Parts: sequence; C-alpha cells; structure tokens
Amino acid sequence: MRTDSSPGNLPAREHLPAGSAGTPVLDVVIPVYNEEKDLQPCVVRLHEHLKRTFPYAFRITVADNASTDTTPQVAARLESEIPEVRSFRLEQKGRGRALRTVWSASDAPILAYMDVDLSTDLNALLPLVAPLISGHSDLAIGSRLARSSRVVRGAKREFISRTYNLILRGSLQARFSDAQCGFKAIRRDVAQVLLPLIEDTGWFFDTEMLVLAERAGLRIHEVPVDWVDDPDSTVHIVKTATDDLKGVWRVGRALATGSLPLDRLARPFGDDPRDRDLTDVPKGLARQLVGFCVVGALSTLFYLLLYSGFRSFSGSQIANALALLVSAVANTAANRRLTFGVRGRGSAVRHQAQGLVVFGIGLALTSGSLAALNAATSSPAHSTELAVLIAANLAATVLRFLLFRAWVFPDRRDETAASTVVASHNPASHNPSSATYGTTTAAHQQHHQHPHPFPHQQHPHTPLPQRPNATAPQAPYINHDHNQTNEFRAGEAADRTWGDATMQLQAVRPHDHDPRDTRDAR
Repeated sequence: MRTDSSPGNLPAREHLPAGSAGTPVLDVVIPVYNEEKDLQPCVVRLHEHLKRTFPYAFRITVADNASTDTTPQVAARLESEIPEVRSFRLEQKGRGRALRTVWSASDAPILAYMDVDLSTDLNALLPLVAPLISGHSDLAIGSRLARSSRVVRGAKREFISRTYNLILRGSLQARFSDAQCGFKAIRRDVAQVLLPLIEDTGWFFDTEMLVLAERAGLRIHEVPVDWVDDPDSTVHIVKTATDDLKGVWRVGRALATGSLPLDRLARPFGDDPRDRDLTDVPKGLARQLVGFCVVGALSTLFYLLLYSGFRSFSGSQIANALALLVSAVANTAANRRLTFGVRGRGSAVRHQAQGLVVFGIGLALTSGSLAALNAATSSPAHSTELAVLIAANLAATVLRFLLFRAWVFPDRRDETAASTVVASHNPASHNPSSATYGTTTAAHQQHHQHPHPFPHQQHPHTPLPQRPNATAPQAPYINHDHNQTNEFRAGEAADRTWGDATMQLQAVRPHDHDPRDTRDAR
C-alpha cells in the first residue's frame, strides 16, 4: 500500500464547533508519581488558568502512576472539590502507559498533557491546542529549543536535550525540534489510530509518537515556550537516556524494515469538501521522483560495477544482459519499498514479474545502443561503451519511472475501502452537522451504556463521563456498520489490553456555493 496516496483511516481535519455539546473539548492529563506536595498547587493553578482563559469546556485528569505516598488521596480530594477534575489510578509505573490509558478512555476531542511541576508557562496552552481545535494540525508540541523560547536551566540538561534531539535528527530524520518537553497535545481521532502503534510505556513514548506521526505525514505544530527547570525533578537522567537510545534503535529498525503500518494514518487530499471530490489528482509525485532518482543512481552504479565484472570474462552483450538483470531485480525491490511505499510480501512476485518486463524494455534499449555502436566501429573503447550505456540507461530510466507509477505500482484506492475510521459526507446537504465521524467497530456500542468514568473501576472500555451542558444537546455517537471488523480497531493496543472510544466531531464547513470561490461546488 502506498502511504503517500492512500486515503488511510483518518478523515479530513475539521474545525470543532464553536458551541460546546456537553463533552469537554480539552482533556489535560497530568501524570504523577509520588507528587503529594506539588499536585494540589499544580491542579489549582491550572484550573484557575483554564477557567480564566480557555473558551471551551475542559477537564483535568490526574493520572497516578502507582504512587506509594499520599498522592492518590490528594487526587481524590481534588476530584471531590473541583468539578472539572478527575483522578485515575494505575498500578504500574510509566508515563507513556498513563497517557495511553487515559487518552484512550477520554471522550474529549483534544487531548493534552503537561508535567506536574508546571515548568512551562501556561500562557502557551491556548496556542498549543488552538491549531488542533481549528483543524489545522494533528499534534502540537511545546519547544524549548525554538529561537523565541525563553529557557532557564542548567548546562548539563541543556547539553543532554540538544544532544538527544541531534541524535533523533541524524538517526530517525526527525524534523521537530524538541521531543521531550512535557507539554503536548493531540487530536483524539489521530490518537485512536496512532496509539496502538506505540510500544513504549515510559519516557520514550513522546518521541515514538512524534516520529511515527511525522513519518506518516501528519502535521505537527510547534509552540515556543517559556520554561524554567525544576531543580527537584525526580527523572533519572542516565536510565532515561539509555532507554531512549534503545527506543531509537527499535523504532529505526521498524521503519527500515517497513513493519509499521503508517498508511493507517494517511489523510485524504484536501480538507475542503470540494477538494475531496476531485479525481485523478497525482499524489506524492515530487517525493517519488526524488526517491526514484536516488534509487536509479545507486542502481546505475551497481549496474556499471556488475558490467565491468562480467565484461572481464564475457562479451559485451552477455555482460550487459547479466548486469541489467541483477540490477533490475534490486531496482524493483528498492523502488517498491522506498519510492512507492509498498510494504509486506503481498504481490511481491507479481511486482518482480512486471519489473522484468520493464527490464526487457531497458535491455532492448541498451542492447540496441551497443549494437549500433558495434556497427559504427569494429572495436570501440571500453570508455565509449560505458558512455553509450549511460545515455541509453537515462532514456530507459524515464520510461521505467512512468511504467512503475502507472502499471507496476498504481494508486489502488479501492484497497482501503474497509478502513477503521471513516468519513461520511453528503454533498447535497448544507447542514454542518451532516458530516459525522466514527469508528467502524461493533464494540463501541458498549461505550455509552455505562456511566463509570474510568475503565479500571468496573467497565474496561467505557469513556470518561461527559460534562453536562444545558445549552447544547449531546452529540450522538455514530456507528456506520456494526458488522464490519478490522485487523486493528481504532484505540486498541496490540496486546488488546485497552479498548477504543468513539467520538463525533461536528464539521464547520465553508458554504458550498460561496460566490467568491471560483471552483465548482460539488
């Protein structure tokens, strides 16, 4: 499956409706471990800030990572005193485990988290989540390494942070600037599909989430932050750095072997409803051209080395045929994986067979060029033969790319019809609420049958309770096909230890017949 053109499982991003429908728009998770002193001041300060500045309904969730002090009691007391606060207890440690568990159970369309020490200035919270609410971005992170960030911390932590991000850039080709700042947010529809792909349950969780999201082509928004180092931080730097390096190796190996189904995170072309109706729009052409040129250059070098080796004990025609055959098999395999993003062994034999047909065309061009050279001169120099072959290969390369793109690895959109997350849009309707999103799993019916706030209490697959709102009705859950099953359900981990939760976003769409727009309304 080609990741650059596959519609994937994610619908186009939509702006959340301005009027709250009862469910909190933002759920801020605070993972804690033995933070009995800092927890209450943190929650109170965050709650006051959100009450004063955030224009949507919100929730604050305290995720206790198996604390052994009085942190659970402090969290329970805050939950009883502040309506917007919830507490959640995990019996195992791990920040990543806490975030994955609480985020998977939350019904808020925007999920965020921050460290309990509140090292990041809270004025960056609204800029962090605004691009997610507007539908512009999929994830958002606070960056301490941006030019306009103001950071107060020691030289040791500064060196470690910058070194770690340089390692990510060099090994995983990461383009985000700060992986470990404890200040991030994600859209819930993205989290439902992305979280099951993340293996780490500790501090590397953030990095793995960002790397997979970036490789899948999701949009990551960065917010410069003001950040003051907490001198009493309990993070073990050496152990954390070791675990992070192990995670870098694991993720890098998975990306190199193509074992991660990142095409599930692909979005359709265009977020405007009219753009989604366009057909025959080329996808990823520039990236494919670059990949094809790189593979072609390496294949040509490989071919010339093989030709020179075979030429030492055979004639030019036999050496050319053998060298072209071996390099063609390698070229097809490399383009299949690197240029066109096809993963797995499915159709590999057919692709190689079609590649051999393309090889035959290249063989005809290069052999014909050699025949013409031999007809022109009886004993051409070896350098002349190489020059003629290079020119013939350039002509064959252009034809090979066109055949690969149109015939060997075409864009098969019908293979993704049974996606996990689907978008339903009725172009004939101008009602903004006509666009609904849901997961196509029968199991999600269980989510609105039980009122319990967290899965650990009674029901392991129930979402967080909704905040009542008398001014706006509750948006119903949508299930388009209760009988459809999928290899991976949205929000379900690989070990099937936590369940999915379904949300609905009411789309805020432009008018289909805007007289200022020159495109045809469809």
